[in-house]
Amino acid sequence: MTSSTASSTPTWKINLLYDGDCPLCLWEVEALKRKDKGRGLVKFTNIADQDYAAADNGGVDYATAMGRIHAVLADGTVINNVEVFRQVYRVLGVGWLYAPTGWPILGPLVDWVYGLWAQWRLAITGRPSLDTLLAQRASRAAACGERCRVD
Repeated sequence: MTSSTASSTPTWKINLLYDGDCPLCLWEVEALKRKDKGRGLVKFTNIADQDYAAADNGGVDYATAMGRIHAVLADGTVINNVEVFRQVYRVLGVGWLYAPTGWPILGPLVDWVYGLWAQWRLAITGRPSLDTLLAQRASRAAACGERCRVD
C-alpha cells in the first residue's frame, strides 16, 4: 500500500454530523466519545463550526444537517434519522441498545417520534428557528470574507 492510499483511507467507520450548538446533542456526543474510548471508530463533525464544509461530509449542507441528523459511512454512503444512531452504536459495539428501533412495529414508531423531535428540537432547546440560524450564519460568513465558507 502506498502512503497516498493509506492517507486517503479513513480510520473511522462513521462520521457523525452533529449540531455543536445544541446542548442535548453535545451531551449525546460526549457519551458516544466515552463509548469510543479513543479508538477513533467514530469521527465527530460539528456542523455548527463556521468552517464546516459539505464537500468534506458527503455533500450534506448545513441546512440539511440541521433538519435531521446525518452521518457518512467510510465508503461515502450518507445515512440519516434513527439509522444514524443504529449505525453509530453498532460501530461502538453496543448496537443492541438501538436494535429494537429496527423492528417492524417499534421502528416506525421510533422514526415518527424522532421526526417530531427533529421538527421541534430548536424550539425545545431554546434556540432560534432554522431560518434565523441560516441568516446568522450567512451574516458571519460575509463578515469574515473569503476566510470562511458556508455550505
